[in-house]
Amino acid sequence: MKKLLAFSAAIISASALASPSASAFEPQAAAKVFKKLAAAPSLNNPSVSLVDVSTGEVVFESNANSQRKPASLMKILSAAATLRYLDSSTVFATSVSLGPTPNSLIIDGEYDPWISMDANAAAKMKRTYFYGFASKGLSAVKKNSEGPVKKIQVYYNDLYSVEVAKLQAYYKKRGFRTTFEKISESKAKSLAREQIFYCTSPTVKRIMDWFLIWSDNEVSERMARLAAKAAGNEFNQKGVVRTFNKVLRELEIDPSKIIIRDASGLSRENKLTADILSQLLYKIHSDPLFSQMIDGLPVGGETGTLSERYIKSAPQAVGLVKAKTGTLSGTVSLAGYVQSGDREYAFTIIADKIQRTTAASERARKTVDIYLGKIAAPLIAPIGETSTATIG
Repeated sequence: MKKLLAFSAAIISASALASPSASAFEPQAAAKVFKKLAAAPSLNNPSVSLVDVSTGEVVFESNANSQRKPASLMKILSAAATLRYLDSSTVFATSVSLGPTPNSLIIDGEYDPWISMDANAAAKMKRTYFYGFASKGLSAVKKNSEGPVKKIQVYYNDLYSVEVAKLQAYYKKRGFRTTFEKISESKAKSLAREQIFYCTSPTVKRIMDWFLIWSDNEVSERMARLAAKAAGNEFNQKGVVRTFNKVLRELEIDPSKIIIRDASGLSRENKLTADILSQLLYKIHSDPLFSQMIDGLPVGGETGTLSERYIKSAPQAVGLVKAKTGTLSGTVSLAGYVQSGDREYAFTIIADKIQRTTAASERARKTVDIYLGKIAAPLIAPIGETSTATIG
């Protein structure tokens, strides 16, 4: 019996040493850490906001209402619009069929954002290769034609303008004169004869996860425009702006301090505030619809654009930070969530005044990771909640 008591005492003692002190991760302590982060020379006066997601309390802020260049943090807005206006289980289909005359093709699309013009990317990620179906269409026309093919009539629906231009260039390079005519979906279906190609994209949710975890600019832009179209706005940048603003207003977030030039964050003219992003992350966290986004965020030291971070700079934080990265020349940003014992914080850090060098960017990233590592801690269940085992 004495041995059993001694063993139990050892377990409790070890657990106490391994478990972080609850007070070490309370908002007041976290605020002190972030105050030092905001003052770090390598970040050069960043815009910072830290919010306790269990209460919505703003734990710390510095320059939080200052308009800054967010880089790829814009993709958080794109993801929010995607979830708000597109069914997460929707897929996008594209079909190519022979048309009503021997030298004609019907391309019936749905603005599939997953189609790729890069052969390597298409093969690696199992995406539809754009020039693959262009080639199949050409081969089918040649086979169907009653004689030599010199001219091809293409009727199309819901293709991106860049895709139409690439198709024209593709056929021209191969010596064919082409005429492209945009038609309605119903007309495309009525004119289509034998189908020669058909593909579908992954679901909206999987596509969103992809552009968040790997920061895919083109896919983010396309999904934002599809969300704008579904919201009843223009299928262009103006529609994206209206859609992003509408999403924020519906979540009771004032969008008046944001400037949107694209949905990917490539433009240096984009402006966001740390306060707006942290408010959005707080609202997302507890909303059943928007919280689907969290699964798509890169995980520190494990996945996506964060897969190689924290491992050396803050190994204790590996797996405990889920966040969207952002990088432009002179800008390093990060926004997401950090697990801190029995609490979780939403944070936004935008350092857009650093030197435009690789070394400065690396220093800024390391600083961000080190300070997040100071408040990151796993959630450890109390001793009474652990499973009990019989000791023989």
